Amino acid sequence: MMKIFRILFFINISLCCGEFYAQNESFKVMAWNILHGGNDIENGQQNVVKIIKEIDPDIILMVETYGSGPYIANELGYNFHLVASDGTSVDNKSVNLSVFSKFPFGERIDTDYPFFLGGSEIIIHGIKMRFLSNWFHYLPWNNEPEKMGKTAEELLEWEKTEHRYSMIQKVLPYFEKYASQSDLIPVIVGGDMNSPSHLDWSKKTKKIHNNLVVPWYATKIFEDIGFLDSFREKNPNPLKKPGITWDNKMRNDSHRIDYIFYKGKNLKAIKSNSYMAFFNEPIIINGKEIPYPSDHGIVVTEFKLN
Repeated sequence: MMKIFRILFFINISLCCGEFYAQNESFKVMAWNILHGGNDIENGQQNVVKIIKEIDPDIILMVETYGSGPYIANELGYNFHLVASDGTSVDNKSVNLSVFSKFPFGERIDTDYPFFLGGSEIIIHGIKMRFLSNWFHYLPWNNEPEKMGKTAEELLEWEKTEHRYSMIQKVLPYFEKYASQSDLIPVIVGGDMNSPSHLDWSKKTKKIHNNLVVPWYATKIFEDIGFLDSFREKNPNPLKKPGITWDNKMRNDSHRIDYIFYKGKNLKAIKSNSYMAFFNEPIIINGKEIPYPSDHGIVVTEFKLN
């Protein structure tokens, strides 16, 4: 009888511990604008796959998919969700956003603006989460806004002059909705915001920005509704680790414009890194040189669910 009790006790402890560890396992999220489906260099799609294999994310929030999604997903063995109206061909070359996952998908997350925002629920270690791939328009843009001769207030007004601001107004209600529900369903947003971060233009960094402190709207809206910028949370000093994801060899044009934001009571970022190389030049990951098919860098954040 005592032997049976010990066996049952061991089984119960094992099950409890198994549940505990499952809930505390980490998972890795990658956000990447692959530039025109990766097709602007020779063997571009294959190089996209090679880079992803070396980073080995569990979820990818992709921008500029443009028909390359099925090939990438098949090569990697990931589940694939195209952010488009239900019934759209998965290899449609006009569709911008997509989500890849090693975990099973739940319900679709559709918006009225699928070129800008959309995604899917994903079930991670038995917990439902929301994942949104996102793109904000690149206009207005200036390589060095600190040299435009404007005050911080004038730069914020300039930021509203073209497409990006009006686009944000359209999708902001979705961010607010999912943020308000994040205690029950954690949410992660990743993509190309095409804007510097207000966290990189603070009092601590004003000496490199012509003494300007600018609360850039495109990122400040996330903070205002409770999202955390995972990269800057884990790398709090922009001077030591700027996390550049946009650069140009021909001019001064270095910025962090790609992000992974998150919100959830039991969701924590463990670590976050960025990867960057110039277009069609080699990026070295895990000692391997791979021709880089994009003009955007990569953001990768590891999370855990408590």
